[in-house]
Formats: sequence, structure tokens, C-alpha cells
Amino acid sequence: MEWNSDIIKNLSWAGTISNRAGKQKVADQIVAKIKDGDIIGVGSGSTVYLTLFAIAEKIKAEKLNILAIPTSIEISMACSKLGIPLTSLYEHKPDWCFDGADEVDPAHNLIKGRGGALFKEKLLISSSPLNYIIVDDTKLVDKLGSKFPVPVEVFPSALLHVKEGLKAIGANNIVLRLAGGKDGPVITENGNLLLDVHFDNIDNEMELKIKSITGVIESGLFINYNIEVLVASNS
Repeated sequence: MEWNSDIIKNLSWAGTISNRAGKQKVADQIVAKIKDGDIIGVGSGSTVYLTLFAIAEKIKAEKLNILAIPTSIEISMACSKLGIPLTSLYEHKPDWCFDGADEVDPAHNLIKGRGGALFKEKLLISSSPLNYIIVDDTKLVDKLGSKFPVPVEVFPSALLHVKEGLKAIGANNIVLRLAGGKDGPVITENGNLLLDVHFDNIDNEMELKIKSITGVIESGLFINYNIEVLVASNS
């Protein structure tokens, strides 16, 4: 029996999608990589959202058997809306993954997590042998931390302990992320809090330094991962 409801069917992207034409070109590149039987890890963000529409069209047109592993409730709902079958890491390992990023440096190191799904995104990227990061050229930076802080997911009762640990490794500004559609802080899908953390310098060991602090669930730093970057030009 199916639910007699249009809630999922009527879902749409909450904000304006910038550089839509460029992002659509990158989406088409991702779709061209899909083959029958693929298990695909699906990240978050507006470019990922656009790509799902193109994936759904290809599945229908070519009658492909594809399974998607989503990183968030948002993406799970979008896949349900579009008829893209879902699976999980309990059942399958991804053949490849695609996702967005907030910053990408020349070595293809990343800052991710403005959408709050950094833990599941890192889990998928770590589980996948090949990862495509799709961004527009405003996300390219010479140095990580140039535009955005590093998101850090924290077990709630460890909040102040983690703050002290972050200051000890060089954090110069630490802010508890507050929600926009509810009172109080953002609560992640794992029931944790998010700190947005600024550093003067992010070296290649910073991801490990942050993760070593008791109470840190995960950080939005992705350093030395197996990543190919696809850029949607604004020009």
C-alpha cells in the first residue's frame, strides 16, 4: 500500500540555485559515467540535487538498474521523489561517489559541511574507490580556510572540552552553528552539534589533529582523499 500524500512529490530545492547552466553541464558529465548495475554514493548540495534529475531521466530512458546510497534525509527524499532506488552501506559498497564542496585547493583537498552532512559524506567518500567532487569555480581557493570555516561535528556534552582542544591546536575563532528554521543550534542527523572553526593555517595534519580530540565525531576537512574535481565554470 502506498501513502496517499504529495509531501515527497512536492519537494523542491529550498533556495535559489546559482550558476544553474554551469552546474547542469557538470551534472551531465556525472550522468555520462553511469552504467547499469552501479552502486552510487550521493552527496549533498544544489549541484548534486540537479544531477539527480538527470540520473532519474537516464534510468528511465535506458532501463538501468542503479542503486543510490544517500548522505542525508534531504537527498533520500529527493531520490524517492524521482524514483531512484536506494540502498545503504549495510547492504552495498559504492562503486563510486559524487558530492559537492565548499572549498577546493590546488591539491584537491576540501572543506565540506556547510550543509551539516559531513560525517556521512566522509563515510561514503572513505568507502568509495573513486570520488567526483562537483563545484563551480567560486569554490576554488589557493589555501583552505580562505572563505569558510572548518565545520566540526561534536558530541553535545563534549562541546566545551572540544572547544579547548581546538584552541590548543590553533583555532582562532570558534562559533556554535545556530539553526535558521528553528530556535537554538543546528542538530545534525546524528544528534550532534556543529562548530564552525577558523584557523590561520591548515596544514596536512590538521584533519588528524581535530579528529584526535575526544568528543569530535568528524571534521569537514578532507585531506589526501582519492578525488577527481569537476568544475562548473561561471563564464
